[in-house]
Amino acid sequence: MAIIHQAELQPTKLELLAPWLPRQPWFTQPGTAALHKVGSYRFDDPAGEVGIETIIVSVGRSTFQVPLTYRAQPLAGAESWLVGTMQHSVLGPRWVYDACADPIYVAALAASIMLGRPQAEQYLQNGENLELLAQTVFVRSTGPKLEAVPDVSSAAPRATDAGTAIETADLRLLVIRRLDLDEQPVGPLALTGTWEGQKDTVKLAALVMPDISAG
Repeated sequence: MAIIHQAELQPTKLELLAPWLPRQPWFTQPGTAALHKVGSYRFDDPAGEVGIETIIVSVGRSTFQVPLTYRAQPLAGAESWLVGTMQHSVLGPRWVYDACADPIYVAALAASIMLGRPQAEQYLQNGENLELLAQTVFVRSTGPKLEAVPDVSSAAPRATDAGTAIETADLRLLVIRRLDLDEQPVGPLALTGTWEGQKDTVKLAALVMPDISAG
């Protein structure tokens, strides 16, 4: 369960992403087209300490996937993956990371694909009450479901012009950044999504585990 606070962010998430996106090897949109948020989905951190949100943005005719983690303290060793910092009017300073370098996100993504763990329900904190928010992006695993997620604490991300590969000794995840809205996802062990205006499923991430049979 993700708790969303009625808060002011300085800078906003899109303001934070605007200068960061053009520096990424998978961002291919020329010019200075404005960012538009299509929607987002979240995963749960079992410890409840790290916010995990993936934002889908459109820029011109392209659509990109941007997984982020929000932390109250810097993540050691992830300096080169820092998107920036923001001030949250309720939670205070937040360090915002490209989530592919954050082991909390990597474990959550792997659990979603491998175990079929659902995306987090989102609730708005309104005084002492929690109001269930409608999802803007719906994600699911293509299966088949496996039994366990390997240790991902040593996961090392590598950005390419196609996306971000995250590798450990036992698995390889590929997070697709520039989304193909027309290609129909095929095969098991993938995460797919839909959103308003996008009824056909879109491939968001995939898992390759050469030492584990998916049959």
